[in-house]
Amino acid sequence: MEIIKGGVCAAKGFTAAGVHCGIRKNKTKRDLSLIFSEKVATAAAVYTTNLVKGAPLTVTKNNIADGKAQAVICNSGNANTCNANGIEIAEQMCALLADAMNIKASDVVVASTGVIGQPLDIEPIAKGIPMLKANLGDHSDEAADGIMTTDVKRKEIAVSFTVDGVECKIGGIAKGSGMIHPNMATMLVFITTDCAISAPMLQKALSSDIAETFNMISVDGDTSTNDMVTVLANGMAGNAEITAEGEAFNAFMKALNTVTVYLCRQIAADGEGATKLLECKVDGAADLATAKTVAKSVVCSSLTKAAMFGADANWGRVLCAIGYSGAAVDVNKIDVAFESAKGTVTVCKAGAGVDFSEEKAKEILLESEITIAVNLNSGDASSTAWGCDLTYDYVKINGDYRT
Repeated sequence: MEIIKGGVCAAKGFTAAGVHCGIRKNKTKRDLSLIFSEKVATAAAVYTTNLVKGAPLTVTKNNIADGKAQAVICNSGNANTCNANGIEIAEQMCALLADAMNIKASDVVVASTGVIGQPLDIEPIAKGIPMLKANLGDHSDEAADGIMTTDVKRKEIAVSFTVDGVECKIGGIAKGSGMIHPNMATMLVFITTDCAISAPMLQKALSSDIAETFNMISVDGDTSTNDMVTVLANGMAGNAEITAEGEAFNAFMKALNTVTVYLCRQIAADGEGATKLLECKVDGAADLATAKTVAKSVVCSSLTKAAMFGADANWGRVLCAIGYSGAAVDVNKIDVAFESAKGTVTVCKAGAGVDFSEEKAKEILLESEITIAVNLNSGDASSTAWGCDLTYDYVKINGDYRT
């Protein structure tokens, strides 16, 4: 497997575009994106667990119930959520794109992101779709820009891999900065591949993967209303279709996981106001459920996140988060260490503090990527969760997000 360029356009038959159509006031920011496949693709998706769901999710779920899709359209600047005519607007977006691209409206994945509860005008989108069509090409970067809201950094990746001796490619783009919390999906992620795989197996691969990736991210503890992860697989690589578990399915799963883990880290690192990526690695758990619960609790802890912002080796906050996580752990067995490119410092052994250099700890925690290593010393299970530090800027960004 090899990391390559191209994002969602790396796979054969996929093109993309991103334009400014007028939803967002800032004319320098793209606010409408399109991903298009030459051929109808198999499709799979997972959706937010928030009971308040954006209208686009309902429409997308209905559209891809048959396991097929050919295009993705997404606007930023308005979530199209909690609007009386939200379903109508989302369906209009699909219909307008279908007319322009000569495809079925039911083969369109539609998504929106931005402010909740604000009416979404279809007029700028209607004007923007012809621009999208005209600009279609190897423009994954533009599509990635068009789905960003408070994101600071573009998020995209692609990899090549082999299935039964045939080269396949898979790539993705993502948005996510705030309202990021486990329990699917908590962000927008669009993945494309030219690997031939049946819709049931594609859904199985995605549903299995997100349990260890996108469901293990937390920026601020708020689960979004709009977000989802979708995968389109058009089969243009020419491999024999994957219809069951086995070596080919495992190769696909490994490639998919490479893409999703990368995007997870990018989303967590770009949390609103964040200055540091936090990774909590839990080892020595009695079972996987315990490992995941502990890892999530640590990256969700506001006090731990604030300590990491201040480069304060306050390991007691880590232990505190483990203690209230609900996981059945023996606190007298827990070891904690902080790691970064500057080294490792052990701060807790067997549930108690140990002597360590505060200066060395400070140096380690001033880095932009920090690992909180937890060993429960109670078994062989492990898990990883991702988050970010909690800064002053998070409050500034969200204090006037709507206005």
